[in-house]
Amino acid sequence: MRFVIVTGMSGAGKSTALRTLEDLGFFCVDNLPVMLIQRFADIAHDDKLEVDNVAIGVDIRSGEALGQLSVCLEEMKKSNYNYEILFLDATEKVLVKRFKETRRAHPLSRGGRINEGIAKEREKIEFLKQRADYIIDTSTLLTRELKSELDKIFVSGDEYKNMIITVMSFGYKYGIPRDSDLVFDVRFLPNPYYDVNLRPMTGNDEPVAQYVKNCEEYDSFLNKLTDMISFLLPQYQKEGKNQLVISVGCTGGKHRSVTVANALHKELSELPYTVRLFHRDIAKDRIVKGE
Repeated sequence: MRFVIVTGMSGAGKSTALRTLEDLGFFCVDNLPVMLIQRFADIAHDDKLEVDNVAIGVDIRSGEALGQLSVCLEEMKKSNYNYEILFLDATEKVLVKRFKETRRAHPLSRGGRINEGIAKEREKIEFLKQRADYIIDTSTLLTRELKSELDKIFVSGDEYKNMIITVMSFGYKYGIPRDSDLVFDVRFLPNPYYDVNLRPMTGNDEPVAQYVKNCEEYDSFLNKLTDMISFLLPQYQKEGKNQLVISVGCTGGKHRSVTVANALHKELSELPYTVRLFHRDIAKDRIVKGE
């Protein structure tokens, strides 16, 4: 049996996670009082119940009783009940935006500012994040992407690393992406822009990709870049980082950066991380010129 405790920040997607787990065949209970979790675990492990997997939602709504959860978890360990903690998180900016969009009050704001409630909540549930088996930052995830992450963990059984990597191509003339963690300049590669036949195409088109890849330095650069990032990822993870944006830039963000970003995404997808691909400026040249 898998006994999953779904927790995290209000507005980070716990309800979506519980609904997804229910669709995956889990018996789900939300907002179960802390004092009943041990009893519920006893019932769930009773063979007569005929339940294979269980998920319970626990969060700040438990009030002061949440502080007793550590004791409850220790008691479950003593009873040889294995459990997993899934922690949903998001940045303060994203959480504030979500609360404003839904016109909901934060449970701890008490009529005050939303960000004050978020800060209080983060402090109160930090102990759960420290104990979590899986941490998913939903700041940039679509609902279907969150469901995909849960499927990897609870269905496919893939090795899960608490980090989501975004490989992003961009054009320097439109500015470096503000959320970049690592930025790589590929303007040293030959520019397909100067070939009138390739100019209208993008790095997603094979003729452009081959033009860039035919550069003598391309293979060596990609290998060294992949090797360095592969080394860095576990180092970032040790420091608790669960989101990483790798930006690859060329002049317009249409040819070289797209080609390299595609190749880097393919290489990093072989690692046990969730890797996303985004071409920020691939169509901006056409928009700016009014084509």
